[in-house]
Amino acid sequence: MRRPEKARPHREPTIALINIVFLMLVFFMVAGTLSRPLDPVLTLVETRTLDGNTPPRALVVYPDGRLAYEGQAQSDAATFVATLPEEERHMVRLVPDRALPAQSLVALTRDLLAAGAQRVVLVTQRALE
Repeated sequence: MRRPEKARPHREPTIALINIVFLMLVFFMVAGTLSRPLDPVLTLVETRTLDGNTPPRALVVYPDGRLAYEGQAQSDAATFVATLPEEERHMVRLVPDRALPAQSLVALTRDLLAAGAQRVVLVTQRALE
C-alpha cells in the first residue's frame, strides 16, 4: 500500500511578475514626460549654420593657458585688464577651452578680479538635448 503524497504548496511565478513590472517601468519611462515640454508657440533658433566664432570682446583661454583677445596674444591677466578701456572693465567675457584644467580657470578668474575686472562671465556652449 502506498502512502498518499503530500500536496506541495503551489509557488507563484515571481520571475514572471518581476519581468512584467520591469517592462511596465520601461514603458512609462519612455512614454512619460520626464520634464515639462516647451511651449508649443515657442520656436527655437537653429544653430546648425552658425560658425563657431569667438564672441566679440572675449578673452580666449587655450588648454595650455595661453590667452588671446580679438586674435591678439595676451601675456597675463593683469596686462590684459590694464589695456582695457575703463567702460569695458565692468564685465570681462572669458571663453575657456573645454580641456583647460579647472584649477587654471579659477586662478585666472581670481587674477582678472584682482587686476581690476569687476565681473567675469564665462561663455560656454549649451545643448538643449
